Amino acid sequence: MSTRAIQFLSQRKIGFEVVKYDHEEKGAEFAARASGFPLEKTVKTLVVDLGRNQHTLVLMPGDRQLSMKRLARVRGVKRAAMADTRTAERLTGYLVGGISPFGTRQPLPVIMQEGILKFDDILINAGQRGTMLKIAPQIIPAVLDCTVADVAQR
Repeated sequence: MSTRAIQFLSQRKIGFEVVKYDHEEKGAEFAARASGFPLEKTVKTLVVDLGRNQHTLVLMPGDRQLSMKRLARVRGVKRAAMADTRTAERLTGYLVGGISPFGTRQPLPVIMQEGILKFDDILINAGQRGTMLKIAPQIIPAVLDCTVADVAQR
């Protein structure tokens, strides 16, 4: 089984481990429980609408919530809101519940919550429901050319 995310990382010779679980519901909480991995180290990939046909991906620890105000400030826009399911799936080429920041159909800017970098490894979606990648978060900013910022709610 190979997803675009796995191919993307393999082509760049980035090390990762595939972690599978029975996908019964979407969300980082279920993925963390099903995989036995800590929720704060299980990263969700959110697709956010910034208005004017602009979108961004946000990588957020499973135990934190995104602050739309903080994100809008970081991206220099007036407002931010979660993209609807259809838009998220069209832009990424992945199904909601299986969205990976790697190998998206359209290149999208990525913001990573800064606290993620303190971990040795994280789980992040591999582009298919029930399939995660165990990976060192320190490689993500360079591989995705992403912005690291504090965009979590307090």
